[in-house]
Amino acid sequence: MIRYISPDKAKEQMNNLGKERKSFLFAFDYELSKAFVIEEPLRQKEVLFSTPLGSNHSACCLKKDIPSLKAFPIDYSLYKQGFDKIKLSLLRGDSYLANYTVATPIKITHSLEEIFSYVNSPFKLCLPEEFVCFSPERFVRIENNSIYTHPMKGTIDASIPNAQKIILKDKKETAEHITIVDLLRNDIGMVAKEVEVLRFRYMDKITNSKGGSILQVSSEIKGSLQEDWKKDIGSIILRLLPAGSICGAPKESTLRAINRAEKKPRGFYSGVFGYFDGERLDSAVLIRFIEKKNEEYFFRSGGGITVNSQCKKEYEEVNQKIYLPL
Repeated sequence: MIRYISPDKAKEQMNNLGKERKSFLFAFDYELSKAFVIEEPLRQKEVLFSTPLGSNHSACCLKKDIPSLKAFPIDYSLYKQGFDKIKLSLLRGDSYLANYTVATPIKITHSLEEIFSYVNSPFKLCLPEEFVCFSPERFVRIENNSIYTHPMKGTIDASIPNAQKIILKDKKETAEHITIVDLLRNDIGMVAKEVEVLRFRYMDKITNSKGGSILQVSSEIKGSLQEDWKKDIGSIILRLLPAGSICGAPKESTLRAINRAEKKPRGFYSGVFGYFDGERLDSAVLIRFIEKKNEEYFFRSGGGITVNSQCKKEYEEVNQKIYLPL
């Protein structure tokens, strides 16, 4: 059974392992109430993971039938209750961007472990009786004394004519993306020097289980670290949490607004996880997330809200993000 520890203990353990250049897997929940660190994670199968730097899972025994899910979206009126609370905070000036999320009941045809095996995603994590995550969004990558982050904001159905042009010209989406890039550039500046935006608003295309694709807009930010960054690897990660892309700006007042709107803890959903191979680190934001609670399953999804956001449109986007990337 996975052993959870406090974020401070996780930070200390990560710093020690980084100093010794020993590999480890880590995760922090959104509320920063618990974490876990697993040394030499390739040797264990209790927690399944896959990142661009390595994986402890081999998809060699897949069934012929692929997994599917059926969603039962929450009532629009219920979504609107939380949305209105976020909008009030925005109008009051407490926040200028807030990420509002919901839990959608779903039915799935396969176990969480099987879904982990089938889905295509650069970052995957599965705690078999708790959740599975197949995240397209990197948190930070560290190599060659440089730290990179790739904020992802802006989603559109790729089948819409001129979809790329529409999303790039959308004023609300543009403002939201600029806000997150500015926030994460400042965050990276807390742990690094010479911070710069390498790429601004580029496109990723993701195929989903509904037979279609979505376009998502990302940017790339880079900063320079000290040569001895490995001994402070836990401190660097914890300093950046919670991830700006899944809360908003400014962080402190926006977190309070989110708590008022969502009412329940997110847990590991929208936290972060990552893998350090002894030399490099890669990590992801825990989105595209299915959790198991009392034999029921929920798909967690959300989106950024600004003063220009339209409730109906945001509700549709939240439901659009419920898919398996097969």
